[in-house]
Amino acid sequence: MSLLIVGATGTLGRQVTRRALDEGYQVRCLVRSPRKAAFLKEWGAELVRGDLCNADTLPEALEGITAVIDAATTRPTDSLSIKQVDWEGKVNLIQAAKAAGVERFIFFSILDAEKFPNVPLMEVKRCTELYLAESGLNYTILKPCGFMQGLIGQYAIPILENQAVWVMGESSPIAYMDTQDIAKFAVQALKVSAASGRSFPVVGPKAWGAYEIIKLCERLSGKDARVTRMPGGILKAVERTARFFQWGWNLADRLAFSEVVASGKPLAASMDETYAVFGIAAEETTTLESYMQEYFGRIMKKLKELEYERERAKEKARKKRSPFKSSAK
Repeated sequence: MSLLIVGATGTLGRQVTRRALDEGYQVRCLVRSPRKAAFLKEWGAELVRGDLCNADTLPEALEGITAVIDAATTRPTDSLSIKQVDWEGKVNLIQAAKAAGVERFIFFSILDAEKFPNVPLMEVKRCTELYLAESGLNYTILKPCGFMQGLIGQYAIPILENQAVWVMGESSPIAYMDTQDIAKFAVQALKVSAASGRSFPVVGPKAWGAYEIIKLCERLSGKDARVTRMPGGILKAVERTARFFQWGWNLADRLAFSEVVASGKPLAASMDETYAVFGIAAEETTTLESYMQEYFGRIMKKLKELEYERERAKEKARKKRSPFKSSAK
């Protein structure tokens, strides 16, 4: 099976690419910058230059392709808006895949997207789900709600470096999942006929609140966190201000997502049916405890090694010094 992966340089997309290659798929990646995606080529993927927002680049990318896994989404630093990438770009891709006769289409949405119509990214994801379902393609929609990888920069590193950890309002508990596990479901969806034409949550075994994650990081690192609460009103004010300026629209749309995180409602779902349909054992899913334990274990070991090397360097420097002062002549 020949596979086109879109968004392959992202946090999730690179794990999907790695998994598909490991399972023996012929993998082609749609990339805007082959130079930045060189690591994918080193892994064994074929790179094709293209852009979701330029429909003319898609037919060539889809030539000879059997299946598509779409893991692309707007990044906060992108100059393009959520509407341009996550709606117009996805419509382009779905139409091109249909015209190319693609047999399977795997799309990543967000859990509970339909519950937040006033949040641009959630509403766009919901509309894309509906458009894909009506396209006639043989599709599967996967709905994660948070990546464990994102917690390293949000909690672990600030705690290790004694920096402030920002917590927004009544932070919603979220069932984070390791992107490697999400990638496993995405690639497995290509093989499971029972997943066709359906949507599935792909979430971790437990929803974690911000303060639970902070306590876990404190215990594993042996350090106390400097927690700073950010009132939701401040983010709302920044969002409203950003909408006054064209350059701030993408930022404002991203800030609107804070409504989801600060709602206090858990982002979680039962995975029983997902595990059963995909034939994956629940015990294989990484827990947040084990993920963080592995991360802090590596970091603390590295810190000890660096401290040991510094002490050795100091000791060598002391031994090189002569214990005698040169006599004056």
